[in-house]
Amino acid sequence: MNPLFHMFFQKNRQLVNHLNEALKEHGLFHSQWSILFLLHKNGPMSLTEIWKYLNVEAPTITRTATRLQTLGWIVRVEGADKREKIIALSDFAKEQFPHVEASVLAFEAKITQQLSQQEELQLIELLKKLEG
Repeated sequence: MNPLFHMFFQKNRQLVNHLNEALKEHGLFHSQWSILFLLHKNGPMSLTEIWKYLNVEAPTITRTATRLQTLGWIVRVEGADKREKIIALSDFAKEQFPHVEASVLAFEAKITQQLSQQEELQLIELLKKLEG
């Protein structure tokens, strides 16, 4: 295995674990946060739009969305096509979002504290080059 990919996978697991720790106080996991963040950023979305954007299998997104709905973070809304499943942030989620976001931003600041702004931008550009 190319050492570059080994490091990517190791760092990814490490980052996910640390993010889960930061989200624990809110009763969330990184996969749930990804959906909440997307809904906050884009407004109501279909499950199809979400799984395509996140590049995650549809059943995984469906299970995560169902759990978020059970926890009160999202609500299902009617779409133009009744077969389409559209979700949106609940009032509870809109109220709690700033608190969760503050925890995520603190996590991100801690992780990137060793990088200059130029290094962050450089890393982003390098990662873009690896898109397939």
